[in-house]
Amino acid sequence: MAKIYKFLAFDFGASSGRAMLATFDGEKIKLEEKHRFSNDPVDINGNLHWDVLRLFFEIKQGILKCANSGDRDIDCIGIDTWGVDYGLLDKNGKLLGNPYHYRDTRTEGMYDEAFKLMSKEDIYNETGIAYNWFNTVFQLLSARLSGDSALKEAKTFLMMPDLFNFFLTGVKKTEYTNASTTQLYNSKTDSWAYGLMDKMGIPKDIFTEVIEPGQIVGTIRPELAKELGIKEVPVIAVASHDTGSAVVSVPVPDKDDFIYISSGTWSLMGVELKEPNTSEKALLHNFTNEGGYGKTIRFLKNIMGLWLVQESRRQWIREGEELSFGELAELSKAATPLESFIDPDYAEFATPGDMPNRIRKYCEMTGQKVPQTKGEIVCTIAQSLAMRYRATVEGMEEVTGNKYNVINIVGGGIQDKLLCQFTANATNRVVSTGPVEATSIGNVVVQGIAMGAIKDLNEGRQIVKNSFDITEYTPENTGAWDKAYERWKEIIKKI
Repeated sequence: MAKIYKFLAFDFGASSGRAMLATFDGEKIKLEEKHRFSNDPVDINGNLHWDVLRLFFEIKQGILKCANSGDRDIDCIGIDTWGVDYGLLDKNGKLLGNPYHYRDTRTEGMYDEAFKLMSKEDIYNETGIAYNWFNTVFQLLSARLSGDSALKEAKTFLMMPDLFNFFLTGVKKTEYTNASTTQLYNSKTDSWAYGLMDKMGIPKDIFTEVIEPGQIVGTIRPELAKELGIKEVPVIAVASHDTGSAVVSVPVPDKDDFIYISSGTWSLMGVELKEPNTSEKALLHNFTNEGGYGKTIRFLKNIMGLWLVQESRRQWIREGEELSFGELAELSKAATPLESFIDPDYAEFATPGDMPNRIRKYCEMTGQKVPQTKGEIVCTIAQSLAMRYRATVEGMEEVTGNKYNVINIVGGGIQDKLLCQFTANATNRVVSTGPVEATSIGNVVVQGIAMGAIKDLNEGRQIVKNSFDITEYTPENTGAWDKAYERWKEIIKKI
């Protein structure tokens, strides 16, 4: 009888986290949610932070729930999180304050400061990373220019999943896929961009060894294993950037040429390359070259995703109306499509606040019908995201020279069936969706490869395909969507 493996995956998103226990019998993966918790930014004196100690408490709760429910015999643990954010440790390995949240405003004006020190083209050529105001390089530059005491005292820099791994094992290492999001890593030379750090005045001695996904970071510290009722199991460096794990799970075995969207708070749309593409066209489209499993490159575009719906829902809750995402999706079906559009990546939509009124203001400023109802707001978001996806896939085809006939969407966003259908309509391409728990599944696949239970990535993707349901959407009413796309392109030029 084949060994039954048990892999515990911790998946931290920008608004929630979960502990997912996977059992693998050699043919199929089965997932069970053991623990789910919110992940809420904390505003302290005008700055946004992550409540990192509570998040580590939730990791321990997830392990305890496994142990107390008869699953103390887990084989290993893997942790993935969002990118760019980090913690700093002092000489004794003590955390120097709560890590900043990437939506904090301290990076305002940092583009100008950075480009005084190094040109936009040179930074992109060295790192291949697209320009986003929250990138680690701009966070650290802001910290240096403001005289941040934590940076002055720091002896170790760790990305968020590496920080949690350190709390579990006592080992300080940085995993490749998350390191690549910093805009401080050179994927061409496969090393930290020390020259760039020198020019930015960022201390380079605080950065640790970079390890590949699939390597063992260390084992659970003995006292922690005893506290949590498990063995001193290995902690695996999975593809610890959540998009990196999500891409591992895309069910496309034996296929090198595919396009994907990892759909959640953000929409990460891209392709898998063997080498970075830092061409002028890539920079023009602001495509990023992030690290993937097996030294691949996740050549992608960061798009403001379901954050727009999430933040709208938070505003309606503040106003006393607590509707589920499912209820909002139902309301959106009653709205007339293709009436109003926004640019999902408009800067005013990036920070927390009254999203519905920001959307109304955008439509008013661009001379459109102003959406009033909740259903109209959600419909406007969905069809605008679909238009942005079309523009991205067209740009991707222009830069890579490839044609992509199927769009593979993975992650929680596939539960928004209206958005999936709109994406098929807008792009005039078949949309294949699934799995929904893509990041956790990709996390598990890398754990399986590390433990010798899964041969390689290709076999892992075949196992995903065999284990989870896949749904397809075919394009509808494409003529009307083509005309609306031309109108959307004109609208987003107005602001």
